[in-house]
Amino acid sequence: MDDKALAAIAHGLYALPFDDFVAARTAAAKESAGSGKELPAAIKSLPKPSVAAWTVNMLAVHQPELLAELAGLGEKMRTAQSSLDAVTLRELGRERRTLLASAVDTARSEAERRGRSISSTIASDVERTLRALTADEGAAAAVQSGLLVQALSADGVDTVDLGGAVAVPGAVPVRGAAPVTPSAAAPVREKQRTTTESAARPASDQPRLKAVRQTPRPASPSALEKAKAALAEAKAAEEESGRRAEERRSVLEDTEARVADLTRETRQLRARLQGAEEELERSRKQLGTLAAEAKQAARAAEKSQRSAMLAQERVLRLGNTRD
Repeated sequence: MDDKALAAIAHGLYALPFDDFVAARTAAAKESAGSGKELPAAIKSLPKPSVAAWTVNMLAVHQPELLAELAGLGEKMRTAQSSLDAVTLRELGRERRTLLASAVDTARSEAERRGRSISSTIASDVERTLRALTADEGAAAAVQSGLLVQALSADGVDTVDLGGAVAVPGAVPVRGAAPVTPSAAAPVREKQRTTTESAARPASDQPRLKAVRQTPRPASPSALEKAKAALAEAKAAEEESGRRAEERRSVLEDTEARVADLTRETRQLRARLQGAEEELERSRKQLGTLAAEAKQAARAAEKSQRSAMLAQERVLRLGNTRD
């Protein structure tokens, strides 16, 4: 199977709006039918991403520089952890919280531009995935690939579990390794086959990602060092939380005072409104009385006018008779 073709198709599919994925996957599988059976089957097996994973993929496609900035920050934090530099770790922790908040807001905007609203739960999953990006090189590569199918999580001690998290693992560099190409993977599979045959056991088809992970890794900090680094980060988070709590308390006091002022003002306005409504009702009643009196006066004036005309006509008749 052409792994490069599969990776290229996958990148196109996972960059689409969320609701377009299934139809586009079906169409891509049909279009690749002429290349054999393996590629169409592999395309059909590409899983639809979760909404959180899709949202992170939108960042990878449309805001790659933001993910690169987070990845760079994560590298600095790991260096500080390795050297047990608590001061730097606290500063970087504050910087990460600010950058994560900005990244989640950007992710919301990118999703909404493509017709998808992000709930607070999904936003939390997005933040958790971006936090994992800063905690682990493999997670950083997975997130930046734009091929996530599920959210990631980091506990601050162990490496991030990437099992089943990426649609095409072979297209993702792991632990700083270059992406595995067919030519690079062939010697690995050949070596595995030869070793297996000499041992008279059935051959096993190791996935690309596992083959890459056979590369020796640099020694990681001890459990005690990790615990101390985690403690330093926790203390930094505690200080930041205390500062934010104080800010919220100040804002709360200001808001409470504002609410009290508005409550008093509302009561005054309601009293004025009630007085105005009562005055309006009295004026309406007076208007009705005056309207009735005016109508009655108009009728009286009309009657008087007719009486005057009749009297004048009588005077004229009597005058003519006397003559």
